[in-house]
Amino acid sequence: MVQTPPSTFPQYAQQLRTEINDALDEYSRFDGDCPEILKESIRYSLLAPGKRLRPMLVLMATEACGYDREVAMPAAGAVEMIHCYSLIHDDLPAMDDDDLRRGLPTCHAKFGEANAILAGDALIPRAFELLATKIEPPELAAACCAELARAAGASALVGGQVDDLGAENLDGTVETLEAIHRRKTGAMFLVSLRLGAMVSRANEEQLEALTIYGKRLGLAFQVVDDLLDVRSTDQAMGKRTQKDSDRGKLTFPSLLGVEESGNRAKRLIEEACDALKCFGDSASELEKLARFVLERNQ
Repeated sequence: MVQTPPSTFPQYAQQLRTEINDALDEYSRFDGDCPEILKESIRYSLLAPGKRLRPMLVLMATEACGYDREVAMPAAGAVEMIHCYSLIHDDLPAMDDDDLRRGLPTCHAKFGEANAILAGDALIPRAFELLATKIEPPELAAACCAELARAAGASALVGGQVDDLGAENLDGTVETLEAIHRRKTGAMFLVSLRLGAMVSRANEEQLEALTIYGKRLGLAFQVVDDLLDVRSTDQAMGKRTQKDSDRGKLTFPSLLGVEESGNRAKRLIEEACDALKCFGDSASELEKLARFVLERNQ
């Protein structure tokens, strides 16, 4: 039976975050052979306060397809671990060179660059171990591993980061920027929804609807993120702002302007919500989450 969400979306989202945080705490308890500094650096980054949007998408997609979200928690944990590793590595001096993340010193700023790299390295196999050992039956576990591997790999998350770094101080087009973020940001939004659908045995119509929703939502999230880098503050964001323009990075405001970027984000969210019509009321929380992405201020 699908659990009944609380009456308001903020309450529902907080309930999901609490469940996700509890699961991440459990999933990151390593045995005695794990060096203490490695364990501490992993848990420092993984359990830091965060929106938990990607694991929430896993659980909400599962509920939209008519399943109890608890069956999808290992997939939610795996997605957040891949996301966390990517943030640890993105923050490194050789990449985005950030010293603040989620309002706290970044992993390398607190534990040193080598330990941060190794913490990210350790999160990757742990994510796939969760899928392989906690998703049933084995055939579904293998399919989930393959889905996440594609999203995190050279043609998606990692490739998008490479192209993002390569686009600094270069002229570019909106099409180029969208191609980067379809992989760097969008791939993890999309796989979150698809994993939720897969563990709930979604039909083809549901899977396609969630795929369209995920593509639009992921791009809208990045447009809003670019706008917040211009409009917001370090304190509100929990990370450095104005850094994209300082480094000459391609962003939607730099190519389209602030107003048109905002309009594009609104159109993408409307298209995302339209894709959910086949679910009826069972996808109402996914629609509310999309509105949250558009209206967020951090």
